[in-house]
Amino acid sequence: MIPVILSGGSGTRLWPLSRAKKPKQFLSLVNEKSMLQNTLLRLKGIEHLAPPIVVCNEDHRFMVAEQLRELAINDACIMLEPVGRNTAPAIAIAAIQALQTHQDPVLLVLAADHVIQDIPAFQQAVAEADIAAEAGKLVTFGVVPVTAHTGYGYIRRSKQSVASMANTFQVTEFKEKPDKSTAEHYLTSGDYCWNSGMFMFKASTLLAELERFAPEVVHACRMAVTAAAQDLDFVRVDKDAFSASPADSLDYAVLEKSDNTVMVPLNAGWSDVGSYDALWDVMAKDAQGNACRGDVMLESTRNSYINAEEKLVAVIGLDNVIVVETKDAVLVADKNDIQQVKSIVQRLQSYGRTEVDLHREVFRPWGKYDSVDQGNRYQVKHITVKPGAKLSVQKHHHRAEHWVVVSGTALVRNGDNEFLVTENESTFIPIGVVHSLENPGKIPLELIEVQSGSYLGEDDIVRFADKYGRG
Repeated sequence: MIPVILSGGSGTRLWPLSRAKKPKQFLSLVNEKSMLQNTLLRLKGIEHLAPPIVVCNEDHRFMVAEQLRELAINDACIMLEPVGRNTAPAIAIAAIQALQTHQDPVLLVLAADHVIQDIPAFQQAVAEADIAAEAGKLVTFGVVPVTAHTGYGYIRRSKQSVASMANTFQVTEFKEKPDKSTAEHYLTSGDYCWNSGMFMFKASTLLAELERFAPEVVHACRMAVTAAAQDLDFVRVDKDAFSASPADSLDYAVLEKSDNTVMVPLNAGWSDVGSYDALWDVMAKDAQGNACRGDVMLESTRNSYINAEEKLVAVIGLDNVIVVETKDAVLVADKNDIQQVKSIVQRLQSYGRTEVDLHREVFRPWGKYDSVDQGNRYQVKHITVKPGAKLSVQKHHHRAEHWVVVSGTALVRNGDNEFLVTENESTFIPIGVVHSLENPGKIPLELIEVQSGSYLGEDDIVRFADKYGRG
C-alpha cells in the first residue's frame, strides 16, 4: 500500500495564519506537528506500507522535503505539479509513478490538511477499504455526519453492505453542497455521509476507469510522467503535457460515473479544518469554551478562538470571536461571520499586498529570514542559514547589503574575494557586486542583513548559480 498525500491546497480561509506561500498543511494548528506531518504520523502501525508519494505545488517543495526529514522520512517520492489541475490529474500522475516502481500497489489517497482525532477508528476504516480495493473496487471514505453541514458535498450509500465486505456500501449518488433543509434531510435519513475527499484503489483500477471516463486526463498525465525530470529530491513532471490535462476532480471525472464505486463510512472525528470555527471545533477548550494558543490572557470571554503568535493578546468581555495575531497582521472577527475572511483575502490580492502570499518570516531551502524593519530606502532582515546550506551566487542592481554575523561562521564570496566572517564581524556588499553566503559549520548561522537602495524587492536578484535549482 502506497500513501498518496495531496498537498496542493492554499487554505485562504485561515488567513492570516495560512498564506499562499505557506498554507495550512504546513502549519502546526492543533499540536506541535504540522497537518502534513500529522497526516503521515496517523499511518504508523498500518501494515505493508511503502514510502509515500507526496504531490505538491512547486513553490512548496522545500517545505515538504524539510517536514518529511523532520519525521525521518527520507525515501518519499515528491512529485511537483507545475500548475493546478484538481485531484484527478494529481492522483493520476501518482498512480502512473507508483506503477514504475511497484507491481500494481493499492493507493491510499489522503489530503494533507485534514484532522482525524480517532486514529484507531481511521486505521480500521483503512483496513476495511483495503479489502474492497484489492477486490478491484474504487473506494471513497464517507464521513458519518454529526450535523446538517451545508459546506460539504454528500454521498448517498446503499441500504445493504456489499457482499463479503463488512461496512462497505455501494455508492448510489453524489450530491453537491446542500441548503440547510436538504442537509437536515440527509442527516435524519441515515443514508448519506460527508464527502471526505479520501480514497483507496489499486493503481491499475484507477487508471482503467480513467481511460473509460476521462481518457484525456490519462493521456496527458502519462506524457507528463514519461517526460518527467529528477531534480534533487523531486520528480518534476513535464509542464506542457500536464497543463494539457482537463482540470477535473476525481469525483466528477470517475467516481460519479463508475458503477464500481463503493464507500466505507468513517466515524473518526474528521474535519477538513476549512475555517476558524472548524478549527475551534477540534481544539481543546477551557471551561468557558475558549481555544487558545500562545501568550493569551482572557477576562469574561467565552466560546472563542485566540491565537497569539508573537505578542501577548488580552481579550475582555467578548463572546464567540476569532482573534489571530501574527508578526504582520491581526484578524478580529465574529465567529458567525468568519467565512468573510475570503473577502479580505480578495481585497488584499486586488491591492497587491504581500500579506496574502508571505508571512514576515519566509522559509527558503537554505533556511529562513525575518523582515525585522523597513522604511524608505532600507530594510533589516534576521537571516538563519542551516548547516551546510548555501544561498545562490547572485547580485543586485538596486541595493547594497551589510552583513553582521551574530552567531556561527559564514563563508562569504564578495566579488573576487572569498573569506570567513565569524561572530561580531561584518562585510559590505556594494550594488552590482557578485556575492554568495554559505554556512560551512555544524550549527545554524545567524546574521543581520541591512539592505539600502532605491528598490528592495525580492525580485531584484540575478542568480548565477544555485544548488537548489532556482532560476
